[in-house]
Amino acid sequence: MLSRIAESLFWIGRYIERADGTARILDVYLQLLLEDVAVDEDTACRALLGVMGHDAPPDRKLTRVDVVNTLATDRTQPASIAYSVNAARENARRAREIISTELWEVLNATYANMPRRVNPEQVHVMFGWVRERAALAGGMADSTASRDDAWSFFTLGRFIERADMVARLLATRALTEASGPSWTTILRSVGAYEAYLRTYRGVPSSTNAAEFLLLDRLFPRSILFSVRGAEECLQDIEPRQDRIGYVDQAQRMLGQIRAELEFTPIQEIIENLPTVMDKVQTTTTAVSHAVRERYFPTHNMPAWTREAS
Repeated sequence: MLSRIAESLFWIGRYIERADGTARILDVYLQLLLEDVAVDEDTACRALLGVMGHDAPPDRKLTRVDVVNTLATDRTQPASIAYSVNAARENARRAREIISTELWEVLNATYANMPRRVNPEQVHVMFGWVRERAALAGGMADSTASRDDAWSFFTLGRFIERADMVARLLATRALTEASGPSWTTILRSVGAYEAYLRTYRGVPSSTNAAEFLLLDRLFPRSILFSVRGAEECLQDIEPRQDRIGYVDQAQRMLGQIRAELEFTPIQEIIENLPTVMDKVQTTTTAVSHAVRERYFPTHNMPAWTREAS
């Protein structure tokens, strides 16, 4: 496969997942601001922008409208949903000879219908629409793509981005411990609430909920599931049976963070949750750079990944 095609497929997967993850995080925190009048809006907005990798302006108070404009509808802001939708569509255009017509039509229609402005009272509807379009794009890829290298690069991008976005969500929970959303709200935001209840059969506690989103080997949005999935994609792309270690830097870094998560006691992880989540985000960025250097070294990474790193 041509490196430019592989790169486009990798970033289609990442941008689809990034739009979905950003919509979920914004939905949770904007809903919290509406429901809890005790939460300081400026502080919460600054914390959220910081976690999403955007520097908040220091000279004025921020409102939820500023957050929506910056992280949802601003097509020039690399951290926004609109930017991710546009970038996914552009990468799909470059890989048009590889992706299915169905996936192209979904991405093209999502780009065409992405609102440029949104009423603050209607943001929940827009975030739901973004999640549905991301799920539709993922479903189209899942049902129309052969399980070859093209599929592996697309899925690798999704898994890396999913691990990063869930880490950001948990980091926002840790930074706003007293006034932040409940663990029930966090679980609902990633579609994990019912799966959690079937697993733990009880009201979410901080230990059990964090353990489920971090370490569950069966839930597809847990960080551990995503890291393991990314490892499997890399093994499918370049299967090697070296007698000693790994020569692929990306696989080595994924294996290291997976081992740390699996073998560190959950209580120790929770006590240092911001630090651990920051390490997960740092690892996903480093893995993206390693994948770039190995498989598509002649191309530039998108702007928001350089800024995030």
